[in-house]
Amino acid sequence: MERSLFSFIWKYSKRDQLILLLITTSLFPLLYLTLELPKRIINDAISADQAYVYLDWFDIELDQVTYLMVLCGAFLMSVVAHGLTKMRINTMKGILSERMLRRYRYTLIGRIMRFPQPYLRRTSQGEMVSMITSEAEPMGGVMGDAISLPVLQAGQMATILFFLFAQSVWFGLAACALIPFQAWIIPKLQRQINLHNKDRIKQVRELAGEIGETATGAATLRVNAGWRYRLAKITRRLGTLFDIRLTIYKKKFFMKFLNNFIGQLTPFFFYSVGGLLVIRGQVSLGALVAALAAYKDLSSPWKELLNYYNRMQDMSLRWHLILERFDPQGMVEEDLFNGTPESIGHLDGDIELRQVTVTDHNGDSVLEDINVTIANNALVGISAADTEERRALAELLTREVLPAAGKVVMGGRDLNELHQMVIAARIGYAEVTPYVFEGTYGENLLMPLRHAPLHIHEIPENRISREAQRENESLRSGNSQDSFLADWVDPAIAGVASEEDLRDWWVELMDALGSGNAMFRRGLDQVMDPDNHPELARRIVELRPKIKAALDAEGLGGGYYRFDPEQYNPALPVSANLFFATSRHGPSHLRNTSAGSFLELLDELGLTEGMLRLSVEVVEMLNQTFGVDGVEHPLFRRLGLNPDIFEDLVGLTVKVREQSLDVLDRDDKVTLLTVPFEVSAEQIGPAFTDDLKNMILDMRHKQRTKIEGWVSDHYKPLSEDTYAPGLSVLENAIYGTQSNASGRGEAVHEVVEQVLQEEHLKQQVAELLFAVPTGLAGVGMPSAFAGPLSISRAAMKRPDVLILDGYLGSDNSDENRRIIRNLRELLPDAVLIFLEDNLKQPEEFDTLIEIEHGRIKDSGEEGEGTQDNAASADLRQKMRALVSTDLFSGLDRKQLRLLAFGAQWFEAPAGSYVFRQGDAGTDGAYLILEGEAEMALPADDPKDHTVLAVSGPGTLVGELALIRKVPRSLDMYVRSDLRALRLGEEEFLAVVENDAGTAFKIMQVLAGYVGVQAQKQNDSEDA
Repeated sequence: MERSLFSFIWKYSKRDQLILLLITTSLFPLLYLTLELPKRIINDAISADQAYVYLDWFDIELDQVTYLMVLCGAFLMSVVAHGLTKMRINTMKGILSERMLRRYRYTLIGRIMRFPQPYLRRTSQGEMVSMITSEAEPMGGVMGDAISLPVLQAGQMATILFFLFAQSVWFGLAACALIPFQAWIIPKLQRQINLHNKDRIKQVRELAGEIGETATGAATLRVNAGWRYRLAKITRRLGTLFDIRLTIYKKKFFMKFLNNFIGQLTPFFFYSVGGLLVIRGQVSLGALVAALAAYKDLSSPWKELLNYYNRMQDMSLRWHLILERFDPQGMVEEDLFNGTPESIGHLDGDIELRQVTVTDHNGDSVLEDINVTIANNALVGISAADTEERRALAELLTREVLPAAGKVVMGGRDLNELHQMVIAARIGYAEVTPYVFEGTYGENLLMPLRHAPLHIHEIPENRISREAQRENESLRSGNSQDSFLADWVDPAIAGVASEEDLRDWWVELMDALGSGNAMFRRGLDQVMDPDNHPELARRIVELRPKIKAALDAEGLGGGYYRFDPEQYNPALPVSANLFFATSRHGPSHLRNTSAGSFLELLDELGLTEGMLRLSVEVVEMLNQTFGVDGVEHPLFRRLGLNPDIFEDLVGLTVKVREQSLDVLDRDDKVTLLTVPFEVSAEQIGPAFTDDLKNMILDMRHKQRTKIEGWVSDHYKPLSEDTYAPGLSVLENAIYGTQSNASGRGEAVHEVVEQVLQEEHLKQQVAELLFAVPTGLAGVGMPSAFAGPLSISRAAMKRPDVLILDGYLGSDNSDENRRIIRNLRELLPDAVLIFLEDNLKQPEEFDTLIEIEHGRIKDSGEEGEGTQDNAASADLRQKMRALVSTDLFSGLDRKQLRLLAFGAQWFEAPAGSYVFRQGDAGTDGAYLILEGEAEMALPADDPKDHTVLAVSGPGTLVGELALIRKVPRSLDMYVRSDLRALRLGEEEFLAVVENDAGTAFKIMQVLAGYVGVQAQKQNDSEDA
């Protein structure tokens, strides 16, 4: 990316800028005419002494009035031509600005896709969004104005000054006399204001943080009487912000006063000196009037130039600030990301990690000197207790992070030199919690198969020119030339011939992973459009008798509510029962244009008041159960009510209870009536009485003629011979709804699954999941879909290397073995790498690798990939000493590094004391590495002291005094030459507070101390 704003502008808009420059220069003669003609009109036409004027250029003679009209007409034409030309220039600048802004944003978004994953994790998404949208917005204007604006304004100034000098040298000198002073003082004042603005932004950010803290901790402030101090702190912040803004106002308005004063000072000289010259006859009155008008026009371009200077300075600074955030180390090279490689070969061959070291953003090593070779087609199990290490290894093998030292070679090719498309096609990575893009499950699943557009969709004739224009603008803005309106899914990438085969392959994958039945079950709960799946809809209807017979055979006739025109179905909404039909458009249509006619129908049937009262009771019950803040609860969402209007519903019920139903207007009634038409009687409970059910059934039969007209437009009548579009596949299959009260729903599900599988419909039903909406970041997708989605997305493309992180976490060993063996059977030529915290089935793997604290365990190798300085080598040695003990072996890397950083080597000869009874415990705890020490009660002669315990290698001594913050209770006498690590008080206590595993082990040690003391007390009492 270009290092300066102007370099970016010149590189991508040089041609357009030069065209703008050429058109801009054509403006100056027209500007001169608009200045010269008024003078001619006054002097030569209006104030002429002769009745006729002879024009030398045209060799004609005109009377005074005709000449006046000709000059006025020429003036009008010049003004129009000047205005049109200026309009064209501004339009071209606007288009250029938008193109350059579009290119700039596209460039920044493209760079995000090349960011290393660790950088993305520690960078605020909101910050990047703000920089690409709001912070980049004003740059577009500067990009369009970069050359044309200064040339235009400077040219206008030069034209006006030329005109003034042509009238009188004194006019010209008066006009430009104070310009140098303005050019010096105004930018100087503006720079001071810019500095204060930076301070203002900083204070506003601090204030925003304090406001957020206050809102989050409001309850804490109230309970702990902290609000007055908090308000005093905020008052101080607001006062500082007030002082800064006051300083800005003073400087800004002083600058405006100075600029305006200088602007008005020059007309003073025009009136005084110019008037004197007119009186003496040295200058005509028309020239003075024209000069005053010209000077008035001179101030505008001068102000524009000053403003342009300030904007360029501000935008250049902003450019560098954004560039710093969008140019991290470790980005994928542009030539390895853009375009398409000549060929995407396979990564056949061994995977070699040659002395690889991976560091985090602080420079701390996460993986150190990894030197391992993985054979081609191997089944590899890698265990690493540290999540950060597993993630670093996965990102290393997918080039999401670059090694600080060493290299990764796959199939004889350096991973760092591969095009990103090769990595995307040949390496698959699946994690348990993947990122899910907004769209559908199928769109996310098929992402790896969308390398390039295959077939452009046929464009309607009336849109061809518009689409061609969009394509041309994309080209001129440097955006992607790939058509979005195209078929992108390429089944050949997955090694199949068609999308139907592709879906077969997906179902096969799901079955291999043990998720096939779960996906099938989820598919049964989906609502499908029979027009999109006509064959499946037809088969479901045909199988209804067989499914009913199977349910009856299992005694499940009472496990669901079968649709019957003579019976009320408690699991259907009121509307469906009233019309014996299902909604074509969903309940939301009650709030659109059909609401009026629907309300009229209810009025005609006499159901309006009863339904409104029922709605009030239901909303009150739901408000007591969930509250307005509980609309995100899964149980609430199951009701089908719109969370966005629930608060409005609560407000309406309060209004009705305080007054009556008469206070509701038409819109209020429509809103309130959505409740019984979205919630079923079974969900409402006792509030929905049997009398109300019977009344609705009675209305269904007696008012059929009135109902049918409305139903035909909005509902689909229920029939055993047709598929109901508003119901799930399961409900269509059983031609009914499940009963939550029966408790037999699972058994009903199993019978339907068995029948559909026997009829070979499992695949078609499972494929319905492709249309499930995911929502932003997958919030609208069931969490159970995440794992299967991730592994399917990684394996669908039949990669050469498949990396699975955390997929063998089940305690069921047989299930884990089945997953391993099935994947190996489906992908026999791929390298399969399983990353786990603990490998429970090691016998299943060809190669086992255990990583502990960043190194391959028991490798015994010291790599040459990193050259440690003395301090780093010492720190590393301390860390190894700590992890060699059972007490600190489970400590995570960050806590281990902090503890090692504060530790000091300690040595003591035999016969000496490390500490004595009564000494302060603040010197730290001692981790013995070599030698032994006695913990004893003091005596004058060391030979006579009472030894309570002997501590050897791996023992931590002195921690009790640190934790209890009391003096030493025993002597620590060195029995044999001692080598230890002295752990600092602050670092040790930080580990105890932040690492539960270490704290638990220390508790066990302390419990041992207590047990020993209790045993000794009992022994002494027995004696």
